[in-house]
Amino acid sequence: MQDPIDSEAHVETFDLAPISLWLEDFSKVRKLFDTWRQSGITDIKAYLSENENRIKQCSSLIRVIKVNKRTLSLFEATDVDHLTQNLGSIFRGDMLQSHIQELSALWNGDTEFSSDTVNYTLSGRRLDIQLRGTVLPGYENSWERVLISIEDVTEREDARREQVESKRYAEGLFEHSPVSLWVEDFSRIKRLLDEVRERGITDFRVFTDVHPEFVRQCASEIRVIDVNRETLKLFLAADKLTLLRRLPEIFRDEMNAHFREQLIDLWNGNLFHQRETVNYALDGTERHVLLQFSVLPGHQDDWALVQISLTDITARKKAEAYLEYLGKHDVLTKLYNRAFYVDELNRLERREFHPVSIVILDLNGLKMTNDQWGHAVGDGLLRRVGEVLGEAVKPPCYAARIGGDEFAVLLPSIDELGAASLVEEIRSLVEINNQYYSNIPLNISVGWATSTIGEKMEAVAKRADLLMYEDKRSHYSATGKANAKDK
Repeated sequence: MQDPIDSEAHVETFDLAPISLWLEDFSKVRKLFDTWRQSGITDIKAYLSENENRIKQCSSLIRVIKVNKRTLSLFEATDVDHLTQNLGSIFRGDMLQSHIQELSALWNGDTEFSSDTVNYTLSGRRLDIQLRGTVLPGYENSWERVLISIEDVTEREDARREQVESKRYAEGLFEHSPVSLWVEDFSRIKRLLDEVRERGITDFRVFTDVHPEFVRQCASEIRVIDVNRETLKLFLAADKLTLLRRLPEIFRDEMNAHFREQLIDLWNGNLFHQRETVNYALDGTERHVLLQFSVLPGHQDDWALVQISLTDITARKKAEAYLEYLGKHDVLTKLYNRAFYVDELNRLERREFHPVSIVILDLNGLKMTNDQWGHAVGDGLLRRVGEVLGEAVKPPCYAARIGGDEFAVLLPSIDELGAASLVEEIRSLVEINNQYYSNIPLNISVGWATSTIGEKMEAVAKRADLLMYEDKRSHYSATGKANAKDK
């Protein structure tokens, strides 16, 4: 039988084709298949997959009849003999597995097959190829003429692999970022804001003052696309589904006020902004975070893709709060310190509060206790005074330790009767406290005074202090002991 491509025109077309063409003889493969069928083989894929040598056996039976010029240039061969003598260098590795698909198609009676596989040039360069094979008409029973086309798709596959790698890299950066990352869709919020503009609204802050429900509506229109692992860790969520179902537990309370400011930023065209806010983990604990918002490039007109990062600053906030606490509080008693007391006196004087009552207290016998039992026991007495005053004095009133064993209570808008009532409550709490510490009873001297119109706070405090010393002298006279402070 004459080859369909043996005519002069066909030979020229074959030789000058812009893709690699191979004319091959698969007849020996056909005979091998017949032998296998007679031996009872039915599943050719499984049979070939069991033993790679069977695939190699089939490949060795294929005879290359001719190739075109593009084939020689593609595989860097000088001539046909150079090519055919080195087929083992060209068809190797990944090629064997894809060869199973081609052989299976022929086994099943198909006259056409295709695969995406890998070949190698004679210099060892990898080629990604798209292979197509056709049993030529008239050779369906013998497979003596099979036309193979090989298209070099290396450039396309390199681009695809680069794209996949870039995607994997970006996903890796997102998923393994040390801060919480959210990808969200704000497009519905964009439409809502545009609708408000079309209604002629120009002052968005005033608008949200009048219509707080609009802020809540915008919040409900946010669609979360994805979150990373750090987000689950930050908010103590077992998985993404759990997190998304319980978002109202995370974004609540003062978050609405922060979100309103975020909307105002967006209204003003600020597509990148940051602020500190408070969220909540799923166990109810606070999470102070630095929120950074950015509309991603290419979405400035629709806000369909935005990224939000949340950096956990809870530890920093706690440290700041503790430093602020130390600046205003006495560490031993947990009451306010002298600096706070002085500032508060000045504030009350500037604002002309009237009346203001001041109670001055002094712990009796502290020096004697320190000398006899040690400073640790003395510190225990001071802490007990702190417990008593912490229980008796509530905002807007303040209790402070203003010296070693001296304490003061500021009572804005409290008159003499109110001050006397508080003193009685303090004495009552001292008696209760002593029931739990009967070995070393707590004993205090107290004096109090209430401001007159126009009187300086310092003068009120001085009057209370003098009355406290009168009480102290009475105490030591009654007990027959010298004032410990005079020693």
